[in-house]
Amino acid sequence: MEANYAKRRKAVAQELQARGLDCLVVTHAANWYYLTGFTGESGALLVSGDGARLLTDGRFTVQAKEETKSIRIELQKGSLYTALGELLRKEGVKKFGFDPGQITVEQWKALRKGAGGKSKGVEAGRIVERLRMRKDAGELAVMRKAGILADEVMESAIKMLRPGVREREVGAEIEYQMRKRGARGPSFETIVASGTRAALPHARPTSKLLRKNELVVLDLGVILGHYCSDMTRTVYVGRAPKRVRGWYKAVQEAQAAGVAAVKAGVSCGMVDGATREVLTKSGLEQYFVHSTGHGLGLEVHEEPRVARGQEFRLEPGNVITIEPGVYVEGVGGIRIEDDVAVSARGNEILTRVKRDLIEL
Repeated sequence: MEANYAKRRKAVAQELQARGLDCLVVTHAANWYYLTGFTGESGALLVSGDGARLLTDGRFTVQAKEETKSIRIELQKGSLYTALGELLRKEGVKKFGFDPGQITVEQWKALRKGAGGKSKGVEAGRIVERLRMRKDAGELAVMRKAGILADEVMESAIKMLRPGVREREVGAEIEYQMRKRGARGPSFETIVASGTRAALPHARPTSKLLRKNELVVLDLGVILGHYCSDMTRTVYVGRAPKRVRGWYKAVQEAQAAGVAAVKAGVSCGMVDGATREVLTKSGLEQYFVHSTGHGLGLEVHEEPRVARGQEFRLEPGNVITIEPGVYVEGVGGIRIEDDVAVSARGNEILTRVKRDLIEL
């Protein structure tokens, strides 16, 4: 893995050189892990053409030495951002890049104070995130395993669904099964939404009892080997009425159209449009209230966005979700979601639990 980390840092250094920057300040944990392998919770990374320096406090210095190679570890003294500014001054950095989306005004003031006006900060956001969008073979191998584990957990969760079971019971069992099967934990707070609550796209489990003749949306994902999965299935407890069957068929067809559109060179906006076209023809587009999907990797939501107007063209190694849905207030909701990797030959679906309507 060290060779991969070094390759990624080299790519960052080349971008810095092109922008006329001495170094990049990395303050987001997922980004410093991507560049070094350091899994600590607090710190800051300086990346330059001369190498990398990791600033962290005494809680993590031993861990940093064990997890990283070819990285100089700097012991933080005092507050993090003041110490970061002092390190920039000590290193003689004249111009550094930083991500304005990953630093608060208060942190920026502390950094500037520590630097003493000797270093100039330049907005240089999303440099690492753009590298992270394109997964290498090792990352994809881990994400395949994360998808398989999510499949297993989803199948076990569906078996739990019956009238009288509380949403929270299902949610708790889902997260127990994740850890039991080897995951670090959930990649986001598990969604179990039944009945009219299924019309809330981000509903969290409550003490509500599942009842007969209602929809149940299950949205779950695991973290395995630092990488996330994310999938959704919708189940009907009982025999679904004709209206619900029609909605489900439309969402299923929309999701299939979105997956089929995923190819290298296709824009994210075009993928989003493929799902919306199906739902529009079915008269349901007004009930589709979110985007078609998002990037997936070290974080459950990362670039690229799969939404209206997004011009980014997919590349081999991108992993995105395809998750159209229909949400009818007072009735319920339906969403089907899978993780899809872009390849030179088309795409690969990483989550595989059947997508046909399940009636219990």
